[in-house]
Amino acid sequence: MRHDITSTANPRIKALQRLRRRRYRDEAGQTLVEGFEELSLALSAGVTPETVYQCPELTGLDEYGVLSEHPGFAAAELVKVSQTVFDKIAYRESPDGWLAVLPAIRTGLADLTCGTDPLILVCEGVEKPGNLGAMLRTADAAGVAAVIATDPGTDWANPNVVRASKGAVYAVPVVAAETDEVLAWLTERDIPIVATTPDASEIYTKLDLRGPLAIAVGSEKYGLSEAWLSAATHRALIPMSGRVDSLNVAASAAILLYEAVRQNA
Repeated sequence: MRHDITSTANPRIKALQRLRRRRYRDEAGQTLVEGFEELSLALSAGVTPETVYQCPELTGLDEYGVLSEHPGFAAAELVKVSQTVFDKIAYRESPDGWLAVLPAIRTGLADLTCGTDPLILVCEGVEKPGNLGAMLRTADAAGVAAVIATDPGTDWANPNVVRASKGAVYAVPVVAAETDEVLAWLTERDIPIVATTPDASEIYTKLDLRGPLAIAVGSEKYGLSEAWLSAATHRALIPMSGRVDSLNVAASAAILLYEAVRQNA
């Protein structure tokens, strides 16, 4: 079987490995997407990869045909690599033979348009890519207008965010901005804020979550800052009956988002 690249010392392979680091992603204006499902979703969202790397020994029989139905795939450079090379560039366990270099994700607040009654998720200081990715999957399922990371501990282009979101980072508008910018943006648009905190007195199911709304969740360790708690129209309590005193941030976000969806149905 013919491969375009068989050596792990190839300069292109070394460049791919560098893109795992935020500094190089920022400098290159690129990110990595690994996996057939993730690449399919990005293509469905209208993204055109710069280069697609395929390991024929690992990919499924019908996958090439499915991907080639998207114009973005046809416009990309396709490079076939050996399994040894793909093992070197893959960043996930049990790789399926697809990896693509995509343009950087647009995350500017000025680019965000959300319609008349948006449901927005704000994540302050969330550091773990897995949590950001999980929240994106929920946001996509719940029809959220945008997910905004304030004072982010990681970047939206982190390959592990892309992986954990199953590619939803390309399906849901995402933003990265400082807290004061986001608060000003929400205030200008008269979008109320509901802040999740264990110190709240109002149970989330008792709050009016209809209409435009921003649900704010905080970092895994510290929760929301005083800036968000002070700006909030309401503070929401998720009752806890067990010995653990807090929920995972992605779980908290899912509970509030789906309560808002239920009330707006």
